[in-house]
Amino acid sequence: MSDNTAEAHDQEQAGPGQSGQEQSGLPVIDVAPLRSPDRAAREAVAARLGRACREVGFFYATGHGIEGARMTSMFDASRRFFGLPAADKQALAMSRVGNNRGYVGLGAERLDLQARPDQKEAFNIGLELAEDDPELRRPFRGRNAWPALPGWRALMLDYYESCLDLGRVLHRGLAIDLGLAEHFFDDKLDRPIATLRLLRYPPCGPGEKPREASGAGEHTDYGNITILATDGVAGLQVRRRNGDWLDAPQIPGAFVCNIGDCLMRWSNDTYLSTPHRVGTPQRERFSIAFFLDPNPDAPVVPVVLGAGEAAKYPPTTGADFLRSRLEPTYSHAAP
Repeated sequence: MSDNTAEAHDQEQAGPGQSGQEQSGLPVIDVAPLRSPDRAAREAVAARLGRACREVGFFYATGHGIEGARMTSMFDASRRFFGLPAADKQALAMSRVGNNRGYVGLGAERLDLQARPDQKEAFNIGLELAEDDPELRRPFRGRNAWPALPGWRALMLDYYESCLDLGRVLHRGLAIDLGLAEHFFDDKLDRPIATLRLLRYPPCGPGEKPREASGAGEHTDYGNITILATDGVAGLQVRRRNGDWLDAPQIPGAFVCNIGDCLMRWSNDTYLSTPHRVGTPQRERFSIAFFLDPNPDAPVVPVVLGAGEAAKYPPTTGADFLRSRLEPTYSHAAP
């Protein structure tokens, strides 16, 4: 789907004179040319990605190659998991599984440290490793936990690999925009700390308004790139650079993508991560996020673009940076 096609499709949904891009304020980018052998075609998309990452930090991605039928299967599988008895979900709790994998119950996270705990539940899946893989002893490595649902594990791992492939392709576009070698990020994303996260937001309680009880508090994402699929239920809001909040409605067939704090640091603030939040919805809401962080030992060294420009951050690694961001999120729930 081209940019124009995406906008024209959503204009039909929004009404005359108001496209989906105008509704949301977020650019719609056809990322398919990033796979083209034509360097000029890749550079044109890279420039659009770079502009989005500088100006708003969010964009809709079309042309990604992940078909709608697979997304339907993923949302069906998510509902099957969250519909399990509480005891079955708690048996897979992150507190038991470890390594940022497993089930996270309502109120276990607080993304906005000044607000109440988030009203959402989640299930995390990380990079799948063989039983004898020596990396199992490294930071953020571990075995995934799987519910006893037929076909569930295979579906999740297949989708995980598709999102990882898309994330790597997006990084090639961003490398072009930053003036780096096109494959600069490849060896830093070959075994990443990538997390596939299923999310369920229960609806507002009696007498509550959506913004009174937050599904996910105001925050920026921690990693490099987030690839988000939504079920069409409203909730996601993005804060513009001027402080205004804007809705990010679903565009059928498109992912909502945004950069995170690690890539902001890596780009030496050329790209800026953007605060966003999810209100407690009027009816049950599901989303599926893929958070792409670099390899645990990937050197995250700020890319200095201009002559005379200094690095704004000291070097770190993928694992050290992620640890520094995750610990405050769960500190309120510590015993």
